[in-house]
This record gives sequence, C-alpha cells and structure tokens, in this order.
Amino acid sequence: MIRHLLSGADPDLATATQILDTAAEMATVAGREVKKLPALRGRTVVNLFYEDSTRTRISFEAAAKRLSADVINFSAKGSSVTKGESLKDTALTLQAMGADAVVVRHPASGAPHRLANWVDGSVVNAGDGTHEHPTQALLDAYTMRSRLGRLAGLHVAIVGDVLHSRVARSNVLLLSTLGAKVTLVGPPTLIPMDISAALAPGTAVSYDLDAVLPDVDVVMMLRVQRERMNDSYFPSAREYSRRFGLDGPRMRRLPEHAIVMHPGPMNRGMEITPEVADSPRSTIVEQVANGVSVRMAVLYLLLGGNNL
Repeated sequence: MIRHLLSGADPDLATATQILDTAAEMATVAGREVKKLPALRGRTVVNLFYEDSTRTRISFEAAAKRLSADVINFSAKGSSVTKGESLKDTALTLQAMGADAVVVRHPASGAPHRLANWVDGSVVNAGDGTHEHPTQALLDAYTMRSRLGRLAGLHVAIVGDVLHSRVARSNVLLLSTLGAKVTLVGPPTLIPMDISAALAPGTAVSYDLDAVLPDVDVVMMLRVQRERMNDSYFPSAREYSRRFGLDGPRMRRLPEHAIVMHPGPMNRGMEITPEVADSPRSTIVEQVANGVSVRMAVLYLLLGGNNL
C-alpha cells in the first residue's frame, strides 16, 4: 500500500482495486446497529482544512471515528494561521502532537505534497487548489462500479468547468488506470488545451454535449466554479445552461443503463436541473454515502489497520 494519497495517479490498478474492495467491506458497517470498528484505536487523524468544506470534512471525520481513531479537526479560521503561521510550522506542530495521518485541504495547488515532506505520518489530499481531489475520484469510481458492475471499458463523460476542477483531474487519472475511457466536455474556454496529453493519453475532448450523450455509460456534471473565475469564460449562465446543462430531454438521450453523477455542491438549474438531480438515474446522494466507506478504506489501508 502507498504511504500517502496525494494524486489520482498514486494508486496503481492493484492498489486502486484493493481500496475499492476494502470500501465495499466498510460499507457493511453502515448497516450495523453499532457503526464502529476497533481497527485504528489509538491512532490520531488530523483534519487540516484551510478551505470551507461540508461533505469532505464531515466524511473524513465520520470515517476516522467509525474506525475508532482519535480525530482532531483543525480550521484555519480561528487558528494561528490568521496570525501568519506558515503551513510548515503548522505541520511541525501536528508532528509534535503525534499525528498518524493528516487530511489536508488547501487553496494552494501542491500544498499536500509539501506537507508530506514535513510530517512522518501519512498525508491525504482532500483537495488542493484547482489541482486534485483523489478520494473524490475513488468514491466516484466506487459508485460507478456499484451501479454498473464494472469500471474497465466504461465510457465516462466529464462535463463543464474542467479548467478549475480538481475532481476532473483526479478522475481522469484514476479512471484511466482502472480501464475506463474518459471524454471531457465543455466550452473551449473551460477545457485546458493540453489536458488530455498532460493527464492521460487517450482522453478525448468534445465541445458538443449532445453528440457525446448517446455513447456514454456515465455523465459526470461539474459545478461551475464562479468563485475562481476572474474573467468571463462564457456569455451568460443561461447560454452555458443551454449548451452544457443536463436537463430532462438530454438525460433521455442517454443509454437506458447510464447514470448521472455530480461531486457537489450543485448549481441547480445551471449545470443540472432538479428533474435530473432527483431522478432514479442520479447517484448524487449515493456518492456522499459512499464517500464515508471509501475514506474509511483509505485511512485503514494507509495506517495499516488491523482487527477489521
């Protein structure tokens, strides 16, 4: 097993499959009356979040607690970071406190990689800038496998604001390892020109959502990240929705077995309509539930848990 999880490219096929298989075992815990395992008793997991988060932070906290680990939640707001403390000094403080694993979300791309050089414990990237979010990619892959029964040979369309999406980057890397075909779809201004060559050879790019839909097994809609946009990347929200939003008529162009995904939070009515988000084809709520199981598996395997 790898020591850190910093990128969707870190797990090879065997390791990624091991994580997904372990997550399937962890999912059985949710059905128990007592949703706890003693696997990481005595271990300390620190959630180090420099950006606001709901799903990811709570998911990691729930995962660590279900494995009986001690959990420390660190928020940059209200900490010495507001007084100018550097990431390295914060890392050394956590090291002195005996952290076995640090789950970090940071606005600067590459911050988890730097952190991994400063602490003895394992580092898990929970999102760094517009760079990567590997556990989201793992839970997405787990959801696809649960719904469709396989990953190898699937055709996955990732649609929307690819330029600013760490979810898209990690998914391209991981899904390529797992044998899926990925097509990136969006306006030219929101798809980096070199992304397919830089991430995974064979990744396709399309600027026409309607042309792609009939041939995909999975369509993953991305949130338009307006908070990261300093320029105008498309004429208007209405125009974006008209060309790249997933609505009822477009959903009905998908193959009968195809599923709809979204990492959240959603801009309902922009990249996805309520009709699609709440339809039986949608896995959005499942993705949140699966996130706990997958993150339990990641922490368990990274920290060499026992007594499963």
